[in-house]
Amino acid sequence: TLPSPGATTTQTANSLSFGSNSDPGLYTSTLTINDITFDLTNSSSSTYTRQVNNNSDGNYLILDHTYSFFDGDFINNIEEDVDFNILTYEYLYNGGGVATGDLNNDGLADIVFSGNMVKSRLYLNKGGMKFEDVTDKSSFTDRIKWKTGVVMSDVNGDGLLDIYLCYSGPGTDEERANQLFINQGVKDGVPAFTEQARQYNLDAPGTFSTTASFFDIDNDGDLDMFLVNHADMFYNPFYNTEKLRKKRHPKFGNRLYRNDNNVFTDISEQANIAGSGLNFGLSVSASDINKDGWTDIYVTNDYDERDFLYLNNTNGTFREVLDTAAGHISEFAMGSDIADYNNDGKADVVVLDMLPEDNHRQKLLKGGDTYDKYTTRVKSGFHHQQMRNTLQLTSMIGQDGIPVFSEVGQLAGISKTDWSWAPLLADFDNDGWKDLFISNGIFKDITNLDFVKYTSGYSNNFENKKGDKMEMWKLIQEMPSTKLNNYFYRNNRDLTFHDVSKEWGSGNETISNGTAYADLDNDGDLDLVVNCLNDPPFILNNQAAGTKGSNYVGVKLKGENKNPFGIGAKVFVHTSAGTQYFEQFLTRGFQSSIDPVLHVGLGTDSIITKLRVEWPGGKVSELRNVKANEIITIAQSDAAAASATKSDSTQTIFTDVTKTSGIDYTHKQSAFVDFKISPLLPYQLSKVGPCLAKGDVNDDGLEDLFIGASKSGNILYLAKADPWTLRQKFSVVIEKPHVS
Repeated sequence: TLPSPGATTTQTANSLSFGSNSDPGLYTSTLTINDITFDLTNSSSSTYTRQVNNNSDGNYLILDHTYSFFDGDFINNIEEDVDFNILTYEYLYNGGGVATGDLNNDGLADIVFSGNMVKSRLYLNKGGMKFEDVTDKSSFTDRIKWKTGVVMSDVNGDGLLDIYLCYSGPGTDEERANQLFINQGVKDGVPAFTEQARQYNLDAPGTFSTTASFFDIDNDGDLDMFLVNHADMFYNPFYNTEKLRKKRHPKFGNRLYRNDNNVFTDISEQANIAGSGLNFGLSVSASDINKDGWTDIYVTNDYDERDFLYLNNTNGTFREVLDTAAGHISEFAMGSDIADYNNDGKADVVVLDMLPEDNHRQKLLKGGDTYDKYTTRVKSGFHHQQMRNTLQLTSMIGQDGIPVFSEVGQLAGISKTDWSWAPLLADFDNDGWKDLFISNGIFKDITNLDFVKYTSGYSNNFENKKGDKMEMWKLIQEMPSTKLNNYFYRNNRDLTFHDVSKEWGSGNETISNGTAYADLDNDGDLDLVVNCLNDPPFILNNQAAGTKGSNYVGVKLKGENKNPFGIGAKVFVHTSAGTQYFEQFLTRGFQSSIDPVLHVGLGTDSIITKLRVEWPGGKVSELRNVKANEIITIAQSDAAAASATKSDSTQTIFTDVTKTSGIDYTHKQSAFVDFKISPLLPYQLSKVGPCLAKGDVNDDGLEDLFIGASKSGNILYLAKADPWTLRQKFSVVIEKPHVS
């Protein structure tokens, strides 16, 4: 039982205080938050004490529940029946989103929640962690259902944040038209909006939209838009795959819109954006991932279709390069985020999946695919996919501009967080390293193996049989609902994370979906807002500010032209501890967007020796000796032209000379499958790859090369008489199945 709406709740390291407790009947005898129990028996008291365990550095993040903050009763409730349930709409349990940002330019971040089949809400930040519901006053008027993602962005470039609301689910094409609420400024004390999606050509009627992201794809000074959509029916991905993948579906395919003076033009096909009926898009993250000055795009896909990594060709088109950049990816990819988590100056990619943490749920729920299906997917062009969270560390940028990813999710310790939705990489303890928050939970265990097995016989025809429909509906009602704790991971500064969910207070067990962060109380640390399914949303009020070693700087970017918030800018922060790298993009996680004020944790540093901003288009701003613990504004109008030497230039000590070496060899693996004989093998012992050995086999003073393999046979290359140099040629002298 929680405090009533309007009660002021404060939790310090050792106590929980209610500023309003006039009705003893509001409370039960105890209140438990994150395994911390407060005795509420004495209802006349307003302060209840219980020791809270801090982490090793004395920093902590404490949960304050939403009812302490919100003037209103928003709960994202969904209601199922025999005709509308998880079997008739696949994404019924995906939940709603959150957007944070200052809508009335008063210096406080406001909050918007999207409700699937309930009214979406706009809460105005009144300061002191109090929020007023101004949904009706502001004319933020949505339709009944089905809303998904919500993002804030200055779409028309007038310096005011607008709101874009996505629609999906059942209904007519017009009922699924997205909405764009243009900010008209403050009227009668609240921001006022007018809905203008059709005027901007951003309504996309009939599409099944998940979320959207606004950024400048062509560096012309205004914001374009990428719209993530998903299919509403299943095709057999292995039947006529090439034809399916090349044909654009008018409602299911993702879309890219170019801003032509506030009228948006769909350029998806000419820009090479995939849009087939196999598309189940769930998130999009923008980043200049190869650091060439142009924004690139990462899109996650559920089910068989692989994720997409679109590199900007600088001419309004993109090339898709994921299969080259990444060795493997998540299978049921959901939310994503891109940020530099190891402070090496390159952006890394985190994508969530649904592998449970404990062995019991791993065996209870549906796991990864069989070997045969896995290999069929790979051969069909859907890439190597694993059912777990992945963390793609950008190791380097190749000479062709394609990033080289090293997938380190298991090494980092973040690969198993159950049915997960929103990952957010940000510095929550202000130590100068980005941590990771993950929201998770699923309303019903729809991948329960007993349920999957039972429903498989009905999947093709149960909709046409009333008796079967009623039987399935009864099963759905009896299916367990699993609420889970969200995850907090603290950055260990060595490519790994430490689970500090209990120490930092990740919230009670909930079904948490869309999540966004902002410094809601301007106290110098990032707070979290979480939208839940069939439960009230909540705020994690960060208490790290003011503790030892938690200095910070907030950075407001003031861009030019029609990009007042500097979307796409890169920020480099140099201190005595090293360099941090940030990118200004707002759509992050799952169906949500963050506050435009960049948050920089500094740890014990009180001075930023150099702060460098690289603006879209090439200008650069540099500040020296910036003091900590304040919010600074940096204007693009004061920036200078960039110098010839780029800050991100990379020199390599190796040169690729394969094409001139004379070695023309391609490995061919035998088709033998070890798993057919021993299905419990951890990996196939017969497929460990080709062996290599070098040595002077003909005693001419030059080292030769021997390659041994299975199907492609063994081969020996003899070095020519020239010295062993980068220009050395090889000639084939033996090419037989076996060398003895």
